[in-house]
Amino acid sequence: MDKQRLEKSHRHTTADRAPSALSQNPRPAKLQARTSGSPGGDPNTLLPTGALASPCFRRSPSCRIPSHIFESNTRAPQDSAHRDRQVHPATIVLRKSQSSQAALVPKEHKMFMEEAYNAAICFKMLRDLNSADSLRMKYIIKKIKNMAQGAPNLVLETIHDYFVDNMEISTRHKFRLFHVLEAVIGAIDSLEETWEKTFIELALENMTKSTDLEEVYQDAASNVLVAICRHSWLAVAQHLETEVLTGVFPHRSLLYVMGILTSNKQIFNNGEKACWEEQLAQMAIKSVQFLNTDVWSKELLWALSRPDRTHQEQPPEKAFLFLYFGLILQAEENSNTVRRHLLALLETSHQWPKQREGIALAVGLAAARHLDQVWAILEQFGRSTPIKWSLHSCSPKNSEDLRWKWASSTILLAYGQVAVRAKAHILPWVDNILSRMIYFFHYSSWDETLKESFLTAVLMLARAISRNEGAHSYEFSQTSELLESLMVLLDKEPPDSLCTLTRQQTIHIISSICKLRPPPDPEKKSRLLSTCLRSVLALPLLDVLEKHTCLYLEPPDIQALYNKTSEALDQMLQSFIIQNPTADELHLLLSHLYVWLASEKAHERQRAVHSCKTLLEFLNRNICLDPKEDFKRIGQLVGMLGILCQDPDKATQGSSLEGVGHLYQLLIRQRGMASQVEAQTPKQSSQPGADEASLWSSGDQKTTPPTPQEMVTPKDSISQLSSSQVIKEVMKHLTMAELTDFLWTAIDGLGSASPFRVQAAADMLLAAVQEHGATLETVANLGRAIHLQLCSVRIPQARENVLLAVTLLARNHTPELVAAFLDFSISLDSHAFQLWRALGAERSGSRLVLAILLAWLRERPLPAQATDSSPPPKEETCLRSLAAMNTLRQLQGTQEFKKAMQEAYPMLLLALLTQMHYVLELDLPRGPWPGQEAQEAAAPSPQGASLEALKSLLSTTGHWQDFAHLELQGAWDHFTAIHTYPQGVGLLARAMVQNRCVQIKAVASQLLPNLLSKEERERKVSMLILVEFLYSPALLEVLPEQTALVVLARSLRDSSPEIRVLSLEGMGNILFHPAKGILLRGQLPPFLNGFFQNSEPVVVRIMGTVSDVLHRLGAHGAGAQSLGIAVKTRSFFDDERDGIRAAAMALFGDLVEAMAGRELSSLRTQVHQSMVPLLLHLQDRCPDVVTQARFAFYRCTVLLRWRLQHTTFCTLAWERGLSARHFLWTRLMTRSQEEFSIHLAQALSYLHSRQHHMKTWAVLFIGYTICCHPRAVSRMVNSVDRNLLLCTFEDLKKAPEPGLREFATRQLSFIQEVAAKPH
Repeated sequence: MDKQRLEKSHRHTTADRAPSALSQNPRPAKLQARTSGSPGGDPNTLLPTGALASPCFRRSPSCRIPSHIFESNTRAPQDSAHRDRQVHPATIVLRKSQSSQAALVPKEHKMFMEEAYNAAICFKMLRDLNSADSLRMKYIIKKIKNMAQGAPNLVLETIHDYFVDNMEISTRHKFRLFHVLEAVIGAIDSLEETWEKTFIELALENMTKSTDLEEVYQDAASNVLVAICRHSWLAVAQHLETEVLTGVFPHRSLLYVMGILTSNKQIFNNGEKACWEEQLAQMAIKSVQFLNTDVWSKELLWALSRPDRTHQEQPPEKAFLFLYFGLILQAEENSNTVRRHLLALLETSHQWPKQREGIALAVGLAAARHLDQVWAILEQFGRSTPIKWSLHSCSPKNSEDLRWKWASSTILLAYGQVAVRAKAHILPWVDNILSRMIYFFHYSSWDETLKESFLTAVLMLARAISRNEGAHSYEFSQTSELLESLMVLLDKEPPDSLCTLTRQQTIHIISSICKLRPPPDPEKKSRLLSTCLRSVLALPLLDVLEKHTCLYLEPPDIQALYNKTSEALDQMLQSFIIQNPTADELHLLLSHLYVWLASEKAHERQRAVHSCKTLLEFLNRNICLDPKEDFKRIGQLVGMLGILCQDPDKATQGSSLEGVGHLYQLLIRQRGMASQVEAQTPKQSSQPGADEASLWSSGDQKTTPPTPQEMVTPKDSISQLSSSQVIKEVMKHLTMAELTDFLWTAIDGLGSASPFRVQAAADMLLAAVQEHGATLETVANLGRAIHLQLCSVRIPQARENVLLAVTLLARNHTPELVAAFLDFSISLDSHAFQLWRALGAERSGSRLVLAILLAWLRERPLPAQATDSSPPPKEETCLRSLAAMNTLRQLQGTQEFKKAMQEAYPMLLLALLTQMHYVLELDLPRGPWPGQEAQEAAAPSPQGASLEALKSLLSTTGHWQDFAHLELQGAWDHFTAIHTYPQGVGLLARAMVQNRCVQIKAVASQLLPNLLSKEERERKVSMLILVEFLYSPALLEVLPEQTALVVLARSLRDSSPEIRVLSLEGMGNILFHPAKGILLRGQLPPFLNGFFQNSEPVVVRIMGTVSDVLHRLGAHGAGAQSLGIAVKTRSFFDDERDGIRAAAMALFGDLVEAMAGRELSSLRTQVHQSMVPLLLHLQDRCPDVVTQARFAFYRCTVLLRWRLQHTTFCTLAWERGLSARHFLWTRLMTRSQEEFSIHLAQALSYLHSRQHHMKTWAVLFIGYTICCHPRAVSRMVNSVDRNLLLCTFEDLKKAPEPGLREFATRQLSFIQEVAAKPH
């Protein structure tokens, strides 16, 4: 080899080099010696001695290389495995001399030396390819490419000569040389024609060779041809055409090159690409003849159906073959031939994705000219048995089943390709194609393959339609069904992962389809919006989405994927508003965003508010809305964005504030006020760049977003304001309806589970009421809504703001709010109670609220009778009257209404008494309130509530004495029945008179108007009270005697018999007949003698009559007969007959009450002597006796002016334990020594009682006395009493109660100790 090289080297001269004898291609006439600072090779590259005999040195036979340019022991960069290898002593390196001697060499000789140096380096690197590893090979290719950029012809000639002169190099070495040659041709700027021809022939020669590397070697040679195409594709194309049209089925390498040329967009420019496609079409026309050649067509079908090396990627030759086959079918004029070949192609396997895509491409290309035939073929194939089987088979059992499993996906793709290739003829076929696509989508087994095929096919169809100019004037009947299918597809997407472009593509398709006619109806569009928004906005956080891709070999960029999907969603919203630029359309879009703006998940709110902001910015920038058409429900949007301005997430805050700015500008422009603020309008911000998009379109910021202060809002006038001030500024431009929507949004926000939303909503509600509360409308409905949401407000500051807003509303809307609050006050919960207190928080407001409640209380319609022809009353009015009663009951103890209640006491008293009569008239069931839920049944019934309201009025306004009289008598039961109701009212009025109530004059002044009322119940109540008030001297200060007579006389003509009877009773009062007192006192002695009758009922009646006489005598009293009454009455306290004991104690109490203020000393003694019997009878076995004893005891304590009267009353009324006994005993036994002796003596006398419980109670009484006053007792008790006590305690030790037994044991021991001590 070295000899041959030397011989060849002598055939060349420096000036003109002749072509190689072994090469049939001429070489360039002259090498271009391009030198630079470095000739392209490493100066330390190793060069073997034999390299000097290489063709690189064939320059001049007389050439001699100076010895000074040779150096030894220099290394080139090598792999780490060779770095420690010693350089062979015979190895030399050729390098460019930098010595001063080199300057003496002639210039031509210097250039020769540089070229020789570079050629030697290139030669050496080409030789090293054979043994280089992958890293070293990359390094060599890089160095040769760099060298080629400086001296392309030198490198190309070296490579060519290496091929030519080394015919026996290995296949692997040639494979690598082809890689180098491809890289070099691709790196240089131009390729001379001689080299084109040389390397085209070299590539063609090796493309079809069969080697041990098989297709890899062929592809490497083919890639050289592809690289040449970048410089001169026509020459390559001519060679390819010649090879393809020989009549023999083309070798795969030829198809490989054509496939690369067709698919690689970087090879051709636009003009060249069109020429190449035209040449392909001409080649296809010329290849039509081969379809009828049996061998050629069989090889074609075999090549098309042959399994690929990898099923994920299709080799370029096969992809091109499908394209070329389609072009041939397109050029074929015989439709039968087209049908035959298409059917043969469709009957091949459909198992692999690229195979299905190739089949569809061929079918689509054929349809460009044979649309009818292709449609018929697809219909026939779609109805064939294998396809029908594949539609209903979910689990293939063998390879034959797999072959047909995804045939429906092929059909879908084929329909898509048909739509693309049909171009201008597509519109009449769209509905047919869509119907078949929808059919296969719905009836095929669902999997990712079907989904992707359907989506790809629809995308192709949508693009084909969009490119057709007549599409917008054409009506399609299947678009509605297609939209349904797309919604199904989105619904079937996994809700917790985002790994594909499915969502993005589907939303783009929906946007395109909705542009067609007919447009989707509002209901369909609403469902589309809901589905698309849910599919995108409800996705988990990006971190969570990324976790779902951790097992992927090549995980997708989730951030970028989400950004594109979100952008598609925003574009869909913008597309909708462009197609229908109306306020209704904007409202529809925003109403679907509201759901997500109110989401409890931060990332969903963040995404939704970004979409909302983007939509508003788009509207602001494009001004596509009609300025004559006003916004709808824009107040709701202001409210939603205002709440989100307080979101904890900074990105959400920023987007919300920016959105409010865009909305503000829209409002200004829409309301015709743009000229007023034109000077304040800033320049529109540019579209966000890629970095901004990744931050603001994801809804899941991974970096810190700009703060709201850093955001550029659309209006400079509000850009520097806080979020609350911005909202106030926007509110100024809202109409009343929009402001109402704003308030409703704020109230709805109160029910959120997010604390920030509740606080923000409360702040906005308060701000709106402060600014516009006086002019608001529908306040009643707002009040009801506030009540419904108040239960959800658990933040103290938020609740305080809401209640303050109610207080401010009450300044101008008290009647509406009271009426509204009554609707939920039938059974008053704690939240309603707080609202009522807020209504009365201001003094003037509490008075007005109370007046309105009283007015509603007087609205008392009765149910219509069967014979009544009047219209039935409204149930609402009846319920509000009851609710007003219940509300008054609850508010009586509140601080806000305390003063107002006291001021309105007379009116309240009469109103509540009348209301009680009304409730009894309604005859409501004794159960829960009307409309009350089962769980609220613990609340009092209407009857109970009316009674409780009266009790509460008396007890909370300082009239507890009147309350005590009724409580201790058990008089409240009189108010529970219509027939005993007058007695109850009379007892209350009588208690007021007996207690000298300070409100008698005020109440009396209210009686006169009520007596003229149209309501009988009001006149009846007033008359009942007036009859009792006639016994009060205070009445005459308001109502003189003659006036009172006139009033009573007028009532004699009342339509009610009851009122007439009461009038007669009043006219018979002793006030008008002073002489009547003498007659009544004269009847007392015979009555007193009647006490000793044997008949219990007679005695009880007589005692009752005496009580009545004492009452009728009024201020005149019984005089001296009082003592006799007292003595005789006391004698019956221990009567064995229960009725007589009770009547006697009642009479004694009435006597004590009648003598109050003018008692005699003798009567006081009787009172002292009655205290112990009354106290002991509190344990009487008869309940009536207990009641009368309790009331009489209380009256006695009043007469004796005991301290702690209220405590005494409470003890008597409600306490029953030992503490009550101890308190009463202490009050009784610590008065005076005289009283102590009387009380102890009376207690000792009861030790002889035949009633066991009385005896036991007396023993306990004495026991307390002994424990506290042992000496006083020992002095007063004689031996007989002591023995009696001992016997009694001995008996008490046998009592069934353990406590009594223990008490008796201790007392017995104590008495014995006391008795044993000397006095």
